[in-house]
Amino acid sequence: MSNVTGYSCIRCKAHYPSTLVIDSRGCPICAPVAPANLAPIYGQSVLSGTIAGEELGRSSLWKYGPRLPDAKDVVTLGEGQTPLVHCPRIGSSLGTANLFIKDESRNPTWSYKDRFSTVAVSIARSQGAKVMATASSGNAGASLAAYAARADMDCVVATFASTASPMLSQIRKHGATVLPLVNKVDRWKFLAEAQERFGWFITSPFSAPVVGGHPLAIEGYKTIAYEIIEQRSGHVPDWCVMPVCYGDALSGVWAGFKELYCDALIDRLPKMVAAEVHGSLSASLAQGTDHILEQEVRFDPLAVSIGTSRSTYQALMVLRESSGQAVPVSNAGLIDMQSLLARSEGIFAELASVAPLMAIRTLSERGVIATEASVVAVVTAGGLKDLDRSTNPETRYETFDTTAHAWNWFLNGQRLKYA
Repeated sequence: MSNVTGYSCIRCKAHYPSTLVIDSRGCPICAPVAPANLAPIYGQSVLSGTIAGEELGRSSLWKYGPRLPDAKDVVTLGEGQTPLVHCPRIGSSLGTANLFIKDESRNPTWSYKDRFSTVAVSIARSQGAKVMATASSGNAGASLAAYAARADMDCVVATFASTASPMLSQIRKHGATVLPLVNKVDRWKFLAEAQERFGWFITSPFSAPVVGGHPLAIEGYKTIAYEIIEQRSGHVPDWCVMPVCYGDALSGVWAGFKELYCDALIDRLPKMVAAEVHGSLSASLAQGTDHILEQEVRFDPLAVSIGTSRSTYQALMVLRESSGQAVPVSNAGLIDMQSLLARSEGIFAELASVAPLMAIRTLSERGVIATEASVVAVVTAGGLKDLDRSTNPETRYETFDTTAHAWNWFLNGQRLKYA
């Protein structure tokens, strides 16, 4: 990585050489007391006077290659360049008609994780790694498995028993080895041992307290911010709302916005919102602490991919720097909101991806998000990912043995609206 000369701690700003082994503990200085992730240091300016560099013709996020860590041989499936869709109907129902959805379900494996995986696998292959590995509830595993397959590398995904079965099927179809462990924490123990014994390239956290994913791969998420600004012709949204677990994407998107601001390519920064489940970030913000607070798990979340009881310093830092908000989202109304989005705007989102809409409604009702505010909600994955959690397998629908019976049913009641 000729353009990455080292790492810096996002908390204490200590510098480390590029040869530092990324072992999931983050900054070695901060790790014993207040763990924090690292960020890459670029040795020379990646600026070209525009958002994209010379790779503008590429049909993937690697059009922004000069702003990402160098990789000798890029592994790509055409990720990025996802649509930004104006959604006034559902926006009006949430209290803001100026709502746009960044639809990350249009990525190759149908989730935003492809932005992370393309960078991770490209770097790993450049470094001579043979095996990719991650702890994942689904999307990260499916994405990493696909990109490892593309690179002709092996992939191991440590997961847990309650992961959505469609995602496990997707991971296995890409040829990865899946290890479902009853105890979630055992996933991290397994990966830590694998790195020590075999030197696997591990992209996910595998130490507690969590600091976040691999700092180089997180850089891929910066491209969401780049695309939003390009698609809005340089206009910055007032708010950017995302579902948040450990905050890798939140951190990456914020880094992208900050980079554009520092380069004078935008004139202001948006406020960031974390739609979370158990309220770790909300509690930490309320108490004014830099120590991320563990929360009691009071329910089994439908949005399993963001169901952590403790978030990270990197996520908290973004909310503080952007004067943003954290909004806890429960199961109540989540499936209804998923259906409303699909019916009103044609976007079928994973349950975790619906959480930002719930957060927007809450903030609108509180008067925090103004009616005229421009808001971008990031839909991180498609609804087929967790179909087993959003639908009832016991539900039965009418079947008709003749067209006459079908017409009798159709013309009954409200179905007359089609006539």
